[in-house]
Amino acid sequence: MSARPAAPPAIAAPRLAAWPLLALGALLLLTVAAVAVSRWSAPAPMALSADGSAPAVLAYTFHDRADGAIDVRRVPDAALVHTVPAQSNGFLRGTLRGMARERKRRGIGPERPVHLVAHADGRLWLDDPATGWRADLKAFGPTNAAAFAPLLPPR
Repeated sequence: MSARPAAPPAIAAPRLAAWPLLALGALLLLTVAAVAVSRWSAPAPMALSADGSAPAVLAYTFHDRADGAIDVRRVPDAALVHTVPAQSNGFLRGTLRGMARERKRRGIGPERPVHLVAHADGRLWLDDPATGWRADLKAFGPTNAAAFAPLLPPR
């Protein structure tokens, strides 16, 4: 008669402390709440500046030329304000390309004006009222926002 082998010792599952999971969950909830508050409390596109002054709203149209340059014309007199040379100003071109893509998707041409909104506190927005597309140019850094400086009125 042979003895039955003893059962192997039970291996206990590792226990995880609950507090790191709770802390991670609380951090996620706090992050979602902070983003929601930030999104819902963003200022309206034409909101007053922090000092209470109204922003300067400049209307322009942008026209591609055959040589790769871009003509910037003031609305309503269509005066040529600035010409962006070909193969220069990558940020300005990229921003306009994003706006043009949205316009093309909606069947809107370049003849409708785009607003450059300059706030007294330094904020600078490119706003397309035809599509609702908007870019906060300062969000990309002062160097990139400076690409639009030739379109601002002299101080």
